[in-house]
Amino acid sequence: MSKTDKGRRAFLQRAASAAALGAAELCQAGAPGAPQLAAAPAQDMPRRELGNTAMMVPILQLGTAQRMDPRYDKVMHLCFREGVSWFDTALSYGWGASHEAIATFLEQIGDRRALWLTSKSGKRSPDALTRDLDKACAQLGTEYLDVYLMHGIDDVGMLDRTYLELGDALRRSGKTRLFGFSCHDGNVVELMNTAARRGGIDVILFRYNFRRYGDRELNLAIDACDKAGIGLLAMKTMGSVAREHEDVVDFRSKNFTLAQAKLKSVWADERIDSICSEMDNVAVTRENIAAAKSQLPLSAEETHQLNLLAAVTAAYACNGCSHLCEAAAGGDVAIAAPLRYLMYHECYGKSERARELYRAIPEHRRARHGELLQAAHSVCPQGIDIAGRLARARALLS
Repeated sequence: MSKTDKGRRAFLQRAASAAALGAAELCQAGAPGAPQLAAAPAQDMPRRELGNTAMMVPILQLGTAQRMDPRYDKVMHLCFREGVSWFDTALSYGWGASHEAIATFLEQIGDRRALWLTSKSGKRSPDALTRDLDKACAQLGTEYLDVYLMHGIDDVGMLDRTYLELGDALRRSGKTRLFGFSCHDGNVVELMNTAARRGGIDVILFRYNFRRYGDRELNLAIDACDKAGIGLLAMKTMGSVAREHEDVVDFRSKNFTLAQAKLKSVWADERIDSICSEMDNVAVTRENIAAAKSQLPLSAEETHQLNLLAAVTAAYACNGCSHLCEAAAGGDVAIAAPLRYLMYHECYGKSERARELYRAIPEHRRARHGELLQAAHSVCPQGIDIAGRLARARALLS
């Protein structure tokens, strides 16, 4: 059975289980209180083939956008000891500080080949992307990357022949083994379908979490990429909203924390090769590793609770589909980005970074109100109170 068939089967099984439990009482989900981590027997870090590369990679990788200790980072060393041997970074992470901390780590373990490295550049020209690859390697203290990604693209033109030929040239140069892109804005489906159709892309890192299971177009795009042999990496897997909204559902499980259940729900889709997770402290790192190593699948009840959480908190979780809301508001208005930065503040505790990013948005693009934002609200699939959420972002971040 192909990965696509397995992934679709898992998706259908989750949907059927959740439907069957629609009338279940949440009090039957298990004993209250925090579940034990790693309820199943421990095992080595599971690995999956990355696309059709024949390269086996850990299903969990460390995202490094957080602050890292440049002398001895406990999270990096813990991850490496436990089999999380893939680190994801970018030139923009800490303005090079992430690269420098990883370079120190590489010196400490003394074996570059034991670690997979992804870095990314947000530049939008082949020459600039090439220069940034050289810069990333220099900062990391390595002669090559395992994966080099065009960072956060939202323009299908970045998949034109010019950029695909750039990927070929970079692979031939030995500076990167694999080439691809990351995306989390509104046209993810268009980008993924284009990549599957045109070829030349090895890896895609995209937003995917328990909130997206019912998205038919996204599932078809995932199918297309999987059939094309593209490695699929999930990010933003927590689907986070503010704690007071998430607590309304009161997730209960004998086996998993809510965060673990969110990760397990993504791994249940065998089309996904690995999850990139920002683990900013030892406790979160241990929690995520335990989930990855646990052989227990999610129960139907646990899946039902995630579906309920998605439904109850939909109006606070922006899916980044800016092509809908921003177009309805006239095009020259920022909606998805301010809502993402508000999420950084409310959910991640990254208030300083959120304010910095918010203030970088031109004032005229975050000052709209009235009928324009009402039009945006009218097309939002999540039913988000866009005017109210933008007003909150302005109050907290401006």
